[in-house]
Amino acid sequence: MWNRRDLLKSAGAGFGAVALDALFAGEVAGNDAAPGGRLHHPAKAKAVIVLCMFGGPSAIDLFDPKPALATWHGKTMPGFDANDSFFADESKGLVMQSPYTFKRYGQSGMDFCERLPRMAALADEWCMVRSMHCDNNNHRPAILQANTGFTRAGYPSLGSWVSYGLGSGNANLPGYVVMLDPVGGPFGGALNWGTGFMPAAWQGVPLRAGAEPIADLAPYQGMPPERQRARLDLLARINQRHAQAHPEDSALSARLDSYELAWRMQKHAPEAVDLAQESAATRTAYGLDDKPTEAFGRQCLLARRLVERGVRFVQIYSGGGNPMGSNGWDGHSAFKANHDARTAQVDRPTAALIADLKARGLLDSTLVIWGGEFGRLPVVQGKDGRDHNINGYTMLLCGGGVRRGLVYGATDEFGYRAVDHRVHLHDLHATVLHLLGLDHTRLTWPHSGRAMRLTDVSGEVVKGIIA
Repeated sequence: MWNRRDLLKSAGAGFGAVALDALFAGEVAGNDAAPGGRLHHPAKAKAVIVLCMFGGPSAIDLFDPKPALATWHGKTMPGFDANDSFFADESKGLVMQSPYTFKRYGQSGMDFCERLPRMAALADEWCMVRSMHCDNNNHRPAILQANTGFTRAGYPSLGSWVSYGLGSGNANLPGYVVMLDPVGGPFGGALNWGTGFMPAAWQGVPLRAGAEPIADLAPYQGMPPERQRARLDLLARINQRHAQAHPEDSALSARLDSYELAWRMQKHAPEAVDLAQESAATRTAYGLDDKPTEAFGRQCLLARRLVERGVRFVQIYSGGGNPMGSNGWDGHSAFKANHDARTAQVDRPTAALIADLKARGLLDSTLVIWGGEFGRLPVVQGKDGRDHNINGYTMLLCGGGVRRGLVYGATDEFGYRAVDHRVHLHDLHATVLHLLGLDHTRLTWPHSGRAMRLTDVSGEVVKGIIA
């Protein structure tokens, strides 16, 4: 009787075995090369929470005030290139002033607009990087680059690289968790949290609140736990006999580990997302009692519970599906209404997450990142919108070894281009890995004849933002 491996060797002229061997070889090579928790240097952070504002929040309206916008309102902006617009025919180069007012907060005097009062109250905790730039002004390739370092599909995500490099912080939960906006996921879907050419073991696991936090995790209805355990034990014995007969098949144990993790998660994952364990005061702080903030607040509270239990990487999306209109931060028209709605949803939960992590002694070891795939242009699109801007935008970082109360880098007088201490996405990714104790030039995976890495062939650690 043929087993599945013998069948692959015999059927289709053996091409199935070639594919299987190549897959296993890649996994074995990766496992040999992975740090797996053996750090390249001392780490400042143990976990990362990314709050992803899908659609592109406007830095010049939220974090980077520009008086020149009011001075030049309605006039042609000098040096504007319509090719920087996604909708070039709708961007005539006329400056649009911000509809919001700004104030300086904290001892650092950090600028925040009126729409983010709770985040602003924590100004001295934030590290504000105003000089970000990226490579593509289309949402799909831009969000892919923000997550994977590449504008093309098929590359491992930042969370996957972190999981590969650090290993698991909790044997009973996934190392990388993703939570989507109720309206849907970002363009590209699972490509944004996938492993590309690396094994799927390190991909992000979509998580939801409720009795079944992970899709398809629950056993077949009516199957008692002891029966399921017996099935897993039988499978283990069969595979163990095969492993003894084929000692070269070292990838088999990894397959078995995935079954065992799923078994353990059936018990531990529901507890991790049980918000009934939280106090009424905590639930209120996150905004679970208010409709605009309930969804994002629930996810932020879940993120705290997950990192508290050893999950390495958590990503939460604000905005999904088509990010225009009410579904995301893509304010091509009715810009003020768009950002009014989105800021109302995220300000309170974001601030609650930072304050909660700090109160529990977790902020120093947890890096929080807030931002989108790009920013918005200083000129008007159509009647009352802002188009995409990849040349200069802002990201916020907090905890996890970054400097507190720091504004790093700058854009020009219009907020059009980053001009001082420019930070590319590769630089940001290199810095995130560095804070976790990983050298971005040494964290590699063999693929297509070269040692691939998150930052491709570039990227520098932004030492100026590290505490």
